[in-house]
Amino acid sequence: MRHIAIIGSGPAGYYTAEAAQKHWGDDVHVDIFDMLPVPYGLIRTGVAPDHQSIKGVSRRFEKTNLNENVRFVGNITIGKDISIGELQDLYDAVVLATGAPHDRELDLPGKELGNIFGSAAFVGWYNGHPAFADLAPDLSGKHAVVIGMGNVALDVARILSKTPEEFAGADIVQHALDALAASNISTITIVGRRGPHQIMMTPKELGELMHLERASPYVDPQDLPDEAEDALLEPGLRKSVRHLRDFAAIPASIHGDTPVTIEFDMFASPLAFHGNGKVEEIEVEETTVEAGRAVGTGKKYRIKADLVVSCIGYRTSPIPDVPFDDRAGRFANDDGRILSGLYAVGWARRGPSGTIGTNRPDGYSVIEKIVEDSESGALGNGGKKGREGFDALAAERGLDVVTFRDWKKIEEAEEAAARDGAPREKFVDVASMIAARK
Repeated sequence: MRHIAIIGSGPAGYYTAEAAQKHWGDDVHVDIFDMLPVPYGLIRTGVAPDHQSIKGVSRRFEKTNLNENVRFVGNITIGKDISIGELQDLYDAVVLATGAPHDRELDLPGKELGNIFGSAAFVGWYNGHPAFADLAPDLSGKHAVVIGMGNVALDVARILSKTPEEFAGADIVQHALDALAASNISTITIVGRRGPHQIMMTPKELGELMHLERASPYVDPQDLPDEAEDALLEPGLRKSVRHLRDFAAIPASIHGDTPVTIEFDMFASPLAFHGNGKVEEIEVEETTVEAGRAVGTGKKYRIKADLVVSCIGYRTSPIPDVPFDDRAGRFANDDGRILSGLYAVGWARRGPSGTIGTNRPDGYSVIEKIVEDSESGALGNGGKKGREGFDALAAERGLDVVTFRDWKKIEEAEEAAARDGAPREKFVDVASMIAARK
């Protein structure tokens, strides 16, 4: 019997568990640990609440968890409740699938001003993550600025621009829905250092901006390169740029008829935040793109900003005694191998890149490496205690473990509390989650 511990219950963790189960069948026990009492990681607290079809992948993960040789171990914090070393003593292999839950900091003068948030915090706020439920962004101003040219920036801009009715069927939490319903924001500026040919936004997400009830997207036609140059782009990016060209062609009268405008301010590199206690403006420098890099031109201007959300990337959380690549913001690893018996998968391995589906081949790949190391004798001769050993340690330390059966009770309570048309009303604090399993 092989015993594998997976730290993190998001897509990377569950795809890894699925791969282990397919390889070893009944000859493996997989324990999936998470610091929260609820599973699914960014599927629950990262994917936009109005993208329910994407969240449907959790049904696949549930199927994995309903097998007796895969177990969810929630409400356990690695490094606090149990160390990596202790897990390695108990399990043949330990796989870090912790994702990248922290914002990459935009280290600029004025960053301490109020109403400036990273996307992990802001997305966590409207998705009900317990760490960010009390964020309370001030939406009373007219001007919001979203920094970044990826899909997360689009998610934030879209969520800020929607009417309450457009959230029908979404699992946005009530405190965020109430705040957005009272919002005064009328201009959302998406700021990016480079131009249309360097955006990381995908066609589907860009296309959604054309179907908002009270908002319209705007692109300055002068920011667009010669259309003939689009032919050199890969097909997905070419479609995205096509959307930008469509935005640029929207008549001015349309913008005048919509209460909210989503403006794309490209070739603009943020330099500093300005304000009195709370952010009021962002100072930026015009750029030009040379060999794919944004180069400042020396020309500066300011953008009004009553709210700022920085969407420039994420970092993995370091864990005591685990080698960490601080520059890359992920665990130091050689194609998934960190140390003997210790592995990384997903964003914890490669950094925040790819889609949810990218984690499937990643999970299968790390299991192949564990198989190789097992067959070579690098993981020892087995005989470790696995979940039996963990259960004994948890009892000794009085750890309050939340099981998958407990999670189903939490889920049932969330579904029962849902407003009309919504799939659930999430608990936004750990105590309420734990209480709901009783």
